[in-house]
Amino acid sequence: MATSALFSTDDLSLPESLQEAVEHGEVFTRAWVVELILDLLGYTAEKDLCELRLVEPACGGGAFLAVVASRVSASCRARRRPITDAVTAVRAFDLLERNVEQSRALVAATLRGEGWGAEDATKVAEAWVRRGDYLLQADAGHRADYVVGNPPYIRLEDVPDDRMAVYRRSCSTMGGRADIYVGFYEVALRSLNPGGRLGFICADRWMRNQYGRRLRQLVTRHFSMDLALVMHDVDAFEEQVSAYPAITLISNRAQGAAVAADTNRSFGAQQARGFVEWYREGASSTVSTGAYEAARMPHWFPEEDSWPAASPARLAVLEKLTERFRLLEDAETGTKVGIGIATGADKVFLTKDAGLVETDRLLPMAMVRDTTSGTVDWDGTYLVNPWAADGDLVDLDAYPRLAAYFERHSEVLRKRYVAVKQPHRWYKTIDKVDHRLTRRRKLLFPDMKLRIHPVLDEGGLYPHHNLYFIVSDVWDMRVLGGLLLSKVAEAFVEAYAVKMRGGTLRFQAQYLRKIRVPDPAEIGESDREALIEAFRRRDVEAATEVALRVYGLAELPE
Repeated sequence: MATSALFSTDDLSLPESLQEAVEHGEVFTRAWVVELILDLLGYTAEKDLCELRLVEPACGGGAFLAVVASRVSASCRARRRPITDAVTAVRAFDLLERNVEQSRALVAATLRGEGWGAEDATKVAEAWVRRGDYLLQADAGHRADYVVGNPPYIRLEDVPDDRMAVYRRSCSTMGGRADIYVGFYEVALRSLNPGGRLGFICADRWMRNQYGRRLRQLVTRHFSMDLALVMHDVDAFEEQVSAYPAITLISNRAQGAAVAADTNRSFGAQQARGFVEWYREGASSTVSTGAYEAARMPHWFPEEDSWPAASPARLAVLEKLTERFRLLEDAETGTKVGIGIATGADKVFLTKDAGLVETDRLLPMAMVRDTTSGTVDWDGTYLVNPWAADGDLVDLDAYPRLAAYFERHSEVLRKRYVAVKQPHRWYKTIDKVDHRLTRRRKLLFPDMKLRIHPVLDEGGLYPHHNLYFIVSDVWDMRVLGGLLLSKVAEAFVEAYAVKMRGGTLRFQAQYLRKIRVPDPAEIGESDREALIEAFRRRDVEAATEVALRVYGLAELPE
């Protein structure tokens, strides 16, 4: 990654620790990768590049600028224009003076090698490359038709608090633990002219992590996500780094067609040229070679909280389903996804002693272990329930045995955060009991599983907080259970969820809510019966076969 231009031109001194961090973060992009990005953007000598503005936010030693200079030179030659016509065609920034000098020297040498005079080459190089703070250029009038580069990736703890505060004020997307490169994306995007394009090679974690949510929101609402080319195993940099890079193309226009692509370690300059040819021709919807695979989609994913990660072919299928079908959680069908109750003190609130307190203060609980077989096998766990049917805490004076039990454990209960915050409600659980849920039919999902594992509770149990649940006013829960048992439903969760060691998936509410489902009224009777039977037998393959038919899919790509 190129070094960052972090501070204003009026304050170019750096603390020693940050100077070291910036220098340590200098990882330069290979020339063929630069060629790939510029080709994908359409920044080629066929255009009159003197009439366009390209900006590089953090130029480092000039890896991008050398290739840019060669293309600008070819453009000028083709139009019989002097190279000095290009003095305003490029602006590049960097924090370190040695990088500015190195980049200028490289640009000048490239232009001299293209046959331009030394004086003109130096004039262009000095005009192009400046020492400055790109993150504070938002109001400096640096509009761009193209923004390209390798934005910096510097740990937050290496940036002094006062300086970080300046960047957060300047870049609204840099919330929470956002990394520096998030700000570079924001400033670059906001600088684009209508139709302008951004092409970065950068860590792709912002597409899924919480700290990238505001940036995803900005892109989704105001720009077009055109390409995500994953290059995790590609030798893209001059040094070996673990950066999880991807080439991202985003344009300043309404969202249009998008391409998802992935590569392996055999992807190099020759394969890159083949990919550019496929990308530009826009004919076939998919391509798969020994070095890369890609899929062309009519739109990018509309969600802001997370973008999925999967093979390009599977992403294309998920995007198609996203466009055609409604979300699982839906007010029209009264379908809701939720999580079971958290107590803050399970050792006190959970018991198997049916005579511990008054009978109506014991609520049968569904635990993860009750769902292992695929049907509910209740092991006799109860919640010692402090909640009345009206949603308020019970009066302990009315329940002497419950009062005595809670008093015996009052030291533990009163130390909990919820009790400290509300001392007069010291015996409450973290979550309130909704007694209506106990009576309802519901699908239960253990939090962590290798495979999606819906289990039907016919009613009578209340879920523990390690279980997620689905209830619905319209769905036959057996039909929905069969649909959610399928690999199609699992594909949604797998694309969005965090994978644990060993491939275990988290079936949390935010991931279950990503699942798209058909209108239950449009599922034919034979398919309904087949889904019910597959769910009853826990037959994933049979459930998947029916689900593919219901979703209108021939297959589910790996």
